[in-house]
Amino acid sequence: MSSLLNKKPAPTTRSDRQLTLSLARDVLLLEASEIHALANRLDDNFTNAVNLILRCQGRVVVSGMGKSGHIGGKIASTFASTGTPAFFMHPAEASHGDLGMITAGDIVIALSNSGESDEILAIIPPLKRLGASIIAITGKDNSSLAKAADIHLSAHVSKEACPLGLSPTSSTTVALALGDALALCVLDQRDFTAEDFARSHPGGSLGRRLLVHVSDLMRTGDKTPQVSANTTLSEGLLEMSRKGLGLTAIVDANNKPIGIFTDGDLRRAFEKNVNVATSSIADVMHQNPFTIHQDKLAIEAVEIMEQRKINGLLVTNDDGILVGALNMHDLLLAKVV
Repeated sequence: MSSLLNKKPAPTTRSDRQLTLSLARDVLLLEASEIHALANRLDDNFTNAVNLILRCQGRVVVSGMGKSGHIGGKIASTFASTGTPAFFMHPAEASHGDLGMITAGDIVIALSNSGESDEILAIIPPLKRLGASIIAITGKDNSSLAKAADIHLSAHVSKEACPLGLSPTSSTTVALALGDALALCVLDQRDFTAEDFARSHPGGSLGRRLLVHVSDLMRTGDKTPQVSANTTLSEGLLEMSRKGLGLTAIVDANNKPIGIFTDGDLRRAFEKNVNVATSSIADVMHQNPFTIHQDKLAIEAVEIMEQRKINGLLVTNDDGILVGALNMHDLLLAKVV
């Protein structure tokens, strides 16, 4: 064995690379064809399984040995992240105490390509005594597990993609796809939304995009750069410098924004030889500035900035009053972008 591990591979030729790519394509096409065949075989057993999960008063517990166990873990994760409480239970550990996690209201999805895995079959009788429902996913319709289950879903494949016909390949891909189909059909029936998904993924990019609001990130109070319309340009520049946002709002007597002055406006003012000391900021400001409501999602602020090619926004409330400001840097720090 050590001699095989230490053996240096021969340099690959163009012919070798072509053979490798050809085999890779064969594997992908074969697995795709098995999924296509599975799609055409779906019947009432599948819809019955979806309805059973929808009526579940407990949790979905997924179990499987070996490669089926790895697939089962991913299926459990998909259910859990799409609104169905679920977890993976190792069948060998189940026989040594973990069955205590199962209740009568739970549904167990048991995976076994042969349908004869000893560890899975060993826990079926106690699961039935507990009153848990069992959905089996196997590659053998007449297997012991298929017959013992309340609902059997066939994950039969005509051929494994492995050139030796030994390693579970097509069969695990089909089982995984079938589990995905189950979870997503349940998601659809429950009207599970992107916002629901984000709530269970608060640390991910989607969670930040769908859960973070402008009010969570904006500068408020004394940190909001703002001046009145009769302020001189030099005073406005001091306000911009103090607040460090690269802009300042110009507000009326009711604190409603009537203009904005930015670093870009300053450069353009210098190009026109505007007198900084004596000019009013109202003479050089942009009127009717772009604003965003404080309750809007932060990602909407990103979209406005990108569309308008600007780096900052003024934030208002229901009455149109200035309540804050934010710039692209704030959004980058929050990882919304």
